[in-house]
Amino acid sequence: MRKMSMKVIQSSGKRKTAIARAVLRHPSKGRIRINRVPLEIYEPEIERMRIQEVLEIINNPKIEKCDIDVKVQGGGVSSQSDAIRFAIARALNKFIGTKKVENILRDYDDALLSGDERRTEPKKFGGKKARARRQKSFR
Repeated sequence: MRKMSMKVIQSSGKRKTAIARAVLRHPSKGRIRINRVPLEIYEPEIERMRIQEVLEIINNPKIEKCDIDVKVQGGGVSSQSDAIRFAIARALNKFIGTKKVENILRDYDDALLSGDERRTEPKKFGGKKARARRQKSFR
C-alpha cells in the first residue's frame, strides 16, 4: 500500500496593517477556516462573499480537495478580508501553478497577486492629522 504525501503551501497577504498567513494542505477535506472559524459562518457576510469570489473565479476541481487555514491579525474588517483574499489567491496560484490561473486572477483584479502598496500617511506636527492644519486668520 502506497502512502500519499501531503503537499503544504504557505503564503501571506498584507493590506494596510492587516497581515494574513494562509496554509494550504492537499489532499484534504476541503475546509477553509479563518482564525479557526469556518468560512461558511465568517462574519460580516459582505466580507465572506469577497473572500469566496477568489475561489469562484479560479473554479478548479483541485480546490475542493484542499484545506486552507488562514490566520489574520491587525487592521480593520475590510483590510483583513483583503489580506485574506490576497493570501488565498497567492496560495492557490502557487498550488495549481498554471499560467491560465494567473491570467484569470490578473484579469479579475491585479491586486490579488501583486498586493496593494498604499499605506496611511504619517501624522505631522502642527495639526491633528497627516494633512489637516490649524487654520489662521489675519483679521
